[in-house]
Amino acid sequence: MLLVPAARSETSSVTWTAPTPADGARFVARPGKSVTFALNASTIDLVSIVHIAPAQPLPSGVKFNSSDGVTARATFSWRPERPGDYTLRFSASVVGATGAPVTLSYAVHVQGKVIAYPLAATLTNDKIARWAPVVKKVVVRAQPKGTGRAVTTLGTRTTDSDTQNLVLVLSSLQTNATETWYRVRLPMLPNNTLGWVPAAALGALYQVNTHLYVDRAHFRATLKRNSKVIFTTTVGVGRTIWPTPSGEFYIRSKLTNFNDPFYGPIAFGTSARSATLTDWPGGGFVGVHGTNQPEILPGRVSHGCIRMRNAAIRKLAALMPVGTPVTIT
Repeated sequence: MLLVPAARSETSSVTWTAPTPADGARFVARPGKSVTFALNASTIDLVSIVHIAPAQPLPSGVKFNSSDGVTARATFSWRPERPGDYTLRFSASVVGATGAPVTLSYAVHVQGKVIAYPLAATLTNDKIARWAPVVKKVVVRAQPKGTGRAVTTLGTRTTDSDTQNLVLVLSSLQTNATETWYRVRLPMLPNNTLGWVPAAALGALYQVNTHLYVDRAHFRATLKRNSKVIFTTTVGVGRTIWPTPSGEFYIRSKLTNFNDPFYGPIAFGTSARSATLTDWPGGGFVGVHGTNQPEILPGRVSHGCIRMRNAAIRKLAALMPVGTPVTIT
């Protein structure tokens, strides 16, 4: 069985309900005056839980609160200080469903001198990282504009394990009142390739505060949370002819319940690619998984994947969410 973050095999429909403002609504405000509204979203499936979240970073100073349920409710309150035009995007989705979330957008004009675009923001740093699912097939650009050079195309599903495709989001650039681009880390060769995608192609941003470090020279994996070590273990890495690549990556998927004991009880797929075939399903990508041969650890023992004892991978799985950045040295 394949597990993906907050996903399950069935889909459930979600609709925005009153008193949610209509999609495309425009608000006019003055600096120092509050803009407030409520959002409601529901599903007809009485056993499902709906979640409302911002679909892109909110302006500084916004107060956003939400509660999940068959009918999810959220409140938005903001007292803007800087004049200009702002775009707000929100998404509503059924927790655990694979369908794309429903989204809506609002424009807020704060009267006064217009803000000079572009507006840039850092979304991932040493302590906090943000990731988002790919909800629309999209061409990745080398520059944050539709005419930029094409780098690759991202689909909504991974090619190696058929899970929800996701990307690590490094920063955002709002180029005008209605357009925002995200700079993302890409699961492709050459490793460490970055590119830009329009925010509309991605779903809601999720935040993690974990970071996995793999030291190939000392055969050790270390997980940190808020820069503090919470897990460490010895590992096996790729042999000289099938090396585990170095660089900056992220956890793309989580898989469990293998029929093949070779992978152990749980495995994580990463965005790291090998120039040669690895022992990951489909080859090419680097996985972090258990082993049915614990006696060979630690050492250079794999075709590029990172192996650890089954007890260690179970413990890691309880601590490390999908979307976690991975640094391999």
